[in-house]
Amino acid sequence: MKILITGGSGILGQYLNMELSSTHNILTLYNTNPGNCTLFPSAKLDIKDGNSLTNIFKEFNPDIVIHAAAITKAVAADELPAKLVYEINVNATKRIAQLCDMHGSKLIYFSTDLVYGGYRGADLDENSKLVPISLYAETKLMGEVKIKEVFDNYIILRTGLLYGFGLNHSSCHFHYMYNALRNGKSVNLFYDQYRSPLELMDAATLIGKMVNVDVKNATINFGGPGRLSRYELGGILCEKFGFDNNLLNKISMYDSEIKYRVEDVSMNINKMKSFGLIPQSAGEAVARLSELNDI
Repeated sequence: MKILITGGSGILGQYLNMELSSTHNILTLYNTNPGNCTLFPSAKLDIKDGNSLTNIFKEFNPDIVIHAAAITKAVAADELPAKLVYEINVNATKRIAQLCDMHGSKLIYFSTDLVYGGYRGADLDENSKLVPISLYAETKLMGEVKIKEVFDNYIILRTGLLYGFGLNHSSCHFHYMYNALRNGKSVNLFYDQYRSPLELMDAATLIGKMVNVDVKNATINFGGPGRLSRYELGGILCEKFGFDNNLLNKISMYDSEIKYRVEDVSMNINKMKSFGLIPQSAGEAVARLSELNDI
């Protein structure tokens, strides 16, 4: 299939480039940092540029569009003008949905687990109450709404905490934690904030399977099988890599200066598994990472 990837230089996008290029004809888009995009058919494009997007669709005519480009962190969104965040996360998403509709392309859109009300308890399914408390989460939810207003040939993925090793310029908290522990430095980790973490390579593998699944008009929780705190994930990292778990400082998010205290957005992923998409446990995924000798 012909697959267009937005956000191809992002922390997940670079893994998608590698995963999907092996069996499909991809065109991967980047804006500022190319990451590994230039190793594949790629184009530099600002997704706010509607004319350039239109031309890309005309020239490439994708079967599937994987829309991973966004302002992806709550703190980063707050540091930018709200109008810009809306333009990227909402308006550009609507424009991409409209182009997908025009060209008969399926859209796979990455939303976030943070659209849920984090005070509602564990095992949240796709019908759970939506209470986005940050501009980032609000705009990702608005992106969902805009897609649904345009057409029904979509899969919306409410994505859990992604962890693993970033490629090139990209990184995440897990990567920071690994570097600190490897160098014998302590890390502060929340014990009272729960999510459903999903490892990056595993996420890309699951997307590789998802593009072949005959489903549309679907909102799916996209996360790992465990309800884990960052402290528990740190414990798994120490166990699998042989780091000293005494370097893990167990702290409450209420004793920190974190702005958005989301207590529990751990997700029920039965719908995802019903399509044959079975994620690895954190123990399995981190063990696989520990076997890679060139990290």
